[in-house]
Amino acid sequence: MIAVPLTILDLHPWSVAPFVLLLGAIALLPLAAHHWWESNRNKALVSAALAIPFAIWLVRTFGEEGSQVLQHFLVDYVAFLVLLGALYVIAGGIQVRGSLAGTPLSLTSMLGIGAVLANFVGTTGASVVLIRPLLRAVRTREARAHAVVFFIFIVSNCGGLLTPFADPPLFLGFLKGVPFEWTLGLWKQWVLVNGILLVIFFVIDSRILDREEARRPGSQLEDALRHEPVRIAGGHNCLFLGAVILITLGRGQGWGNDGKPWPFGPAEALMLGVAMLSWFTTNRRVHKANAFTFGPLNEVAILFAGIFVTMIAPLYLLNTHGPELGIRHPWQYFWATGSLSGLLDNAPTYLTFAATAAGQAGIAPEGSQYLGEFLKRGSEASLTLAAISCGAVFMGAMTYIGNGPNFMVKAIAEADGVKMPSFFGYMGWSLAILLPTFVAVTFVFFR
Repeated sequence: MIAVPLTILDLHPWSVAPFVLLLGAIALLPLAAHHWWESNRNKALVSAALAIPFAIWLVRTFGEEGSQVLQHFLVDYVAFLVLLGALYVIAGGIQVRGSLAGTPLSLTSMLGIGAVLANFVGTTGASVVLIRPLLRAVRTREARAHAVVFFIFIVSNCGGLLTPFADPPLFLGFLKGVPFEWTLGLWKQWVLVNGILLVIFFVIDSRILDREEARRPGSQLEDALRHEPVRIAGGHNCLFLGAVILITLGRGQGWGNDGKPWPFGPAEALMLGVAMLSWFTTNRRVHKANAFTFGPLNEVAILFAGIFVTMIAPLYLLNTHGPELGIRHPWQYFWATGSLSGLLDNAPTYLTFAATAAGQAGIAPEGSQYLGEFLKRGSEASLTLAAISCGAVFMGAMTYIGNGPNFMVKAIAEADGVKMPSFFGYMGWSLAILLPTFVAVTFVFFR
């Protein structure tokens, strides 16, 4: 077969079917076939069944150029997985022992700390480190599910907006040329959203505790004030986290490479080395106390392998046909990206709409720096990418399936005896609390 140039116009609309089917499986199979979907083997079968035929079709249809595009996306996948895996392993070696008091002020402070920590160890890492101390803090309380719901809102999602390794969408943007320090410019949106959520949580938790005081015998506040001294085991892993941050920063800033971003390989090798050092220098009792397993990481690796391959088609198609969708203004990008991020995975959703915005500016989603080129188009481009970034990160909290840590935190809480809301029960919380907050973000920043 004669290879033809790989242009967006050569891709037919039906080529997005594997991507749509895979995201549909991720969204619906946990609900329709929960026990079957729990197996990573079955996830791998679904991912491979959709990704491999698409990859073969891409290479056979477009020849060498198709192979190059496929290779480029697979390199991005490996870089993404190595960073996520390094943060996951290192954070899994840090155990916060003891507990804080289970009072509204103490719990609000813990959530605020988690919002900050998410920017250094990622939303997954912060969730792994802090969910068990939070569960111990509320153990004497009668109502506990609301604390876990707000933990998912803040620590597992909305807190992770300020650095490229805070949330997967932002790291993918970093790989596509977004400067490392650019996300720090989103601090106003971060402060507004997390500030509102912390205030709402404090008010709700205070009222719940007051009701418990009135209904239950004895002093609930006195019980909530009891706490164990907080200690950290595996604290040396904080040095390894710092090393990952420096490696990521050096890669983007081009340290030792005349200011040019590092090629693929050195950063990944260094991060793997740091993760291995963490693993072999951490006492196994710490991993056991954290109930650490590689299951969640394996799940991410399996599903995202399929996502990175199949999302090639929608990225190229949206890059060309984005204007036909009528999405042009920052507020539209905020809600379009966020709406899909709440129902599907926020990382590919971010790239999809970032490619759409770049296409409207005449920039093809090719090469490793196309979003960096997009940002050079001026303040309107920067505002648009800010809207896409905020939509992907914030609205991943809208459902249990919007971001990887959400279901993980839910499972840990249920194992600890917390009766968590159902899928739609959780959405009741998010619609009542998050939706008005995001409307406020729209009017303040993106209208």
